[in-house]
Amino acid sequence: MSRFLLALLLFSPVFPAVAQTLPKPMNSPPISVSRADSRVFSPAPAAYFTGEVRLSPLPAPAERSRLGGASVEFAAGTRTAWHTHPMGQTLVVTQGRGLVQSWGGPILEMRVGDVVQIAPGVKHWHGAAPDSPMTHLALSESQNGKTVDWLEKVSDEQYNPQRAEAKPSSAPQPSRAQALMGDIAPKLAQLTDDVLFGDVWERPGLSKRDRSLATVSALVALNRPDQLRSHLGRARENGVSEAELIEVITQMAFYAGWPSAISAIGVAREVFAAKP
Repeated sequence: MSRFLLALLLFSPVFPAVAQTLPKPMNSPPISVSRADSRVFSPAPAAYFTGEVRLSPLPAPAERSRLGGASVEFAAGTRTAWHTHPMGQTLVVTQGRGLVQSWGGPILEMRVGDVVQIAPGVKHWHGAAPDSPMTHLALSESQNGKTVDWLEKVSDEQYNPQRAEAKPSSAPQPSRAQALMGDIAPKLAQLTDDVLFGDVWERPGLSKRDRSLATVSALVALNRPDQLRSHLGRARENGVSEAELIEVITQMAFYAGWPSAISAIGVAREVFAAKP
């Protein structure tokens, strides 16, 4: 380019307009890494999930991006409510085994490494298998600021229709509280079912697993073997392993005393030996 043409370009009134069209530096770094150990999992909203589910939102990928997502941990037998996504959704299974179903469609199995794509507006649910926990990444785009429309919860019969068909048509079994004291203290049994386990244990501030750990620790400290026996079984149902329960009892020996811990170990031996 001649010096005359270069000077004409630089001092031309057109040049500033051309310069404005050039790419501007990004405000955010070109690459960012969010470490796995920096993310925190919190209980998922009970209104939109059934059972113990925890989630950790993924960091927003870029400025003005419509993409959002979360890592979601499902305990065995737990699931989302029915819902739709205006822009669809992609699920990537990272642990365990799960299930997914569209309204009126078959229940499909998801395994580690599977990628599930759900079309926009399709009513569906997803969660863990009845006998396996599951973790997946859930990715979806927003439309007018909305990524999901939540609907009604998935019933036990919808989640596991084979089990529902196999159930005998008999009267419902009494709760543990009803079986323990319903004949002599029906009101106390009702309060136990409705208030203690129906309200307190369903509060979203703590997962049922964490409530079981706290309850078992308190019963060991108070040396309440009869109540401990029942809550050790409930703790296993809520996802606490036998090894973790033994460790809780061992730790409590230093705070509640050796006699209470030894008594609790004896109860644990009976409960663990009697499991189905």
